[in-house]
Amino acid sequence: VLQLLRGVQRGSEDRKSSLGRLRWALQSKETQQKFVRLDGSIRTLIGLFTSSLADMQMEAARCLHELSHSSDPAVAEACLPVTSYLLTYLSGHSVEFTELCLYTLGNLVVESEAVRKQLLPQGIIPVLASCIQSPHEAVLEGLGYILSQLLQAKEAPTEIVPLVLDSVLPQHMLRMVCSGLKAGTGAAVEFAWCLHYIVCSHTANAVLLSLGALPALTSLLLDMASEIPQGAPEGLELLVCPVLRCLSNLLAEETGCEGQIQDERLLIALFLILQSFFQQHPFIVQECLWLLNNLTADNPFFCSALLSLDLLPALLQLLPCSQMAGVLVLTVLCNVAEKGPTYCQQLHHQPALPLLLPTLALPDPEVVGQCLELLHLLFLHSPEAAADFVRQGGHRALEQHQSTPELQERVRVLLDMVRQPLGAATFSACHATLSSFS
Repeated sequence: VLQLLRGVQRGSEDRKSSLGRLRWALQSKETQQKFVRLDGSIRTLIGLFTSSLADMQMEAARCLHELSHSSDPAVAEACLPVTSYLLTYLSGHSVEFTELCLYTLGNLVVESEAVRKQLLPQGIIPVLASCIQSPHEAVLEGLGYILSQLLQAKEAPTEIVPLVLDSVLPQHMLRMVCSGLKAGTGAAVEFAWCLHYIVCSHTANAVLLSLGALPALTSLLLDMASEIPQGAPEGLELLVCPVLRCLSNLLAEETGCEGQIQDERLLIALFLILQSFFQQHPFIVQECLWLLNNLTADNPFFCSALLSLDLLPALLQLLPCSQMAGVLVLTVLCNVAEKGPTYCQQLHHQPALPLLLPTLALPDPEVVGQCLELLHLLFLHSPEAAADFVRQGGHRALEQHQSTPELQERVRVLLDMVRQPLGAATFSACHATLSSFS
């Protein structure tokens, strides 16, 4: 390492070759740590990075980029003197050079709070805001990367998000996310995650709502769903995920938002996305169900639409997908059942009870507990459902949980309800698959 550094410092004809070998050597964690401890090492790289020789400047930038990959905060902090130059060169002479500077900064801010605290007073947010007008996808993707890293920092809600909100970044990020299907998904994915982190800070929703985030993201989701029958573009699931989270979190944080997007096409889009991705990308199932839960909570419009569009069989099919999916499906059904007798009667006439009985046999108290909540609502508003439940042996499934401490009180209440004299009702199970909703 010392020989390579001396080769770079001497200014001999093979300086560029020494820089190239140093770049490869700096891919090693041990080499990175040794290099930054050598006297004058970072100062030498900065000198070459700021030189007028373009090829030397690029090689030095590549060396700094390799250093930025270190997970050792001491290496990141050794690079502190270079941050102001990295900012200056974001308006660099080539796309590759600007991209290198962006990713180097992004890597450094991940590992070091000291780097972040130095960059904020240096005006990193205004500089990044000026980069968002770039016509180059590679630059925009790098910009999205560093912004997403900054917005995940522990101090982001108080120190970084307010600066971002005061800039032109939110409206440009929203615009670029919504044009992601046409312009390429790389930058759109990064900016979609940026919007998600901004929403999670709990301080930005009013700004995003004023920019029309809800209708814009809803429209994007509809567009993405419409692409699926023609063959979803590669990597579409990477964009779907943060868009679903943004919508879910906006709905969770703001009261009355659901009234702005009362469009039943959103439910159809969600189920098309579920149908397309649930086998190869099962993580999408949970994201869709979170949004469906937030849409149906305290919202009769989407509860009615879920039933009138005959989407309930497709929803019930997701019960066994995973523990979290099961809990969310049951929570959505509870949202529907809470709306009263008419809704519970419709749930009763769908194939709900036969699918709930196996759920009661699961060893997971959280899933079973949510199932008990749903049964309570059904029995309360539709006594016929209780009668059918008993005829199908449901009371025996309940009795298995009488000794489970966190469930036994709810089990006792349900057993009391089903033991009351009830009129018989005919229950007809109909079976459907997700593919019937394509």
